Amino acid sequence: MPAALRLAVFYFAYFAYVGAFTPYFPVYLAGRGLPPTEIATVLAMPQLARVFAPAFWGWLADRADARRAVVVASCAALVAGFAAIPFTPGFRAITLLVALTSIFSAGGLPLVEAITLSVLAGRSGHYGPIRLWGSIGFIVAVLVVGAWLDTHAPAGLAGVLLVLALAALAASVVLPRAAGASPAAGEGDGPCAARASASVRALIGAGFCMAAAHGALYAFFTLHLQRLGYSGKSIGALWTLGVLAEILVFVYLPALFRRFSLRAILLFSLLAAVVRFAAIGWAAGFVTVLVIAQVLHAATFGAFHAASVVAVQRMFPAAAHARGQALFSSIAYGGGGAGGALLAGWAWQSGGPALTFSLAAGIAAVGAALTFWLRPQQLYDALRVR
Repeated sequence: MPAALRLAVFYFAYFAYVGAFTPYFPVYLAGRGLPPTEIATVLAMPQLARVFAPAFWGWLADRADARRAVVVASCAALVAGFAAIPFTPGFRAITLLVALTSIFSAGGLPLVEAITLSVLAGRSGHYGPIRLWGSIGFIVAVLVVGAWLDTHAPAGLAGVLLVLALAALAASVVLPRAAGASPAAGEGDGPCAARASASVRALIGAGFCMAAAHGALYAFFTLHLQRLGYSGKSIGALWTLGVLAEILVFVYLPALFRRFSLRAILLFSLLAAVVRFAAIGWAAGFVTVLVIAQVLHAATFGAFHAASVVAVQRMFPAAAHARGQALFSSIAYGGGGAGGALLAGWAWQSGGPALTFSLAAGIAAVGAALTFWLRPQQLYDALRVR
């Protein structure tokens, strides 16, 4: 089986699991009798684990030259967690189980990103057509599991998540090998590394801002639309529209990378986030505005994620690619996502949707400003995509 196909299968299987877990695991917890505050605590565990765990797993994978093995172990942890959860009694035990599962599984996806770009070896523009299968898997799971819940009790969701975790585990076993390069003498040290460090900090800071801005979207977009009187089907269609726009940008990513530099893509994506979240906060009563805002997900997640992953790969030495992806995931997605959700909760309680999404737009604007500190030449040049 070609390496690109094996990677696409993994992305599909893994994000099918994510598409079932993210929207529906709270339903399972409510079915177990947990009140909203306890559900929120359980759901915070994966985000908190992403702050520190991926960096350790990335270091271990580079140190032992065992990226695929760590990914397999990560998926095995998901299987073990969802096999055990039906037999786990009470809030504290469930929280502990989810926390442990999250810690042991947090390194998988960043390492697969490193494997993917290592396999592509200079053909970074082809990342999008592979990664889009993750978006397709997410959509399929959201629609299929949602329909399944119409006729089945929430208690059965643990079994569904177990099956999807098993599928991700099976896909991880056949991932291509992408051994880390041996560090060259002095690689990552000296003046070049010192000059690059400011750019690394700027990139991670921009990623933190983008993830924090999205915290309002993931926590309160649905509630905001419900308050405005949108039906469940309409809300679901708007969420799906955002993922479809994300898929579209992944399809055309090679052409995008040929025409624009990574820095330009990152800057445009953050500016698009400013527009998107301001529009959601102040003009969500207009369907046309919401459609445009959701189409901008192509930039605020699709293009930004792809460009940032490639930027990390180019800014870290080959022997530290896994650690670089894990570091970015930890601080940007873990810290930014958790911090953004907490800030959005305070803003929602204090000032409602307008304040919540205005803060999100402001945070994205800070991220856009940080892109001006990105210095390496390879982030200014368009990529030579084969």
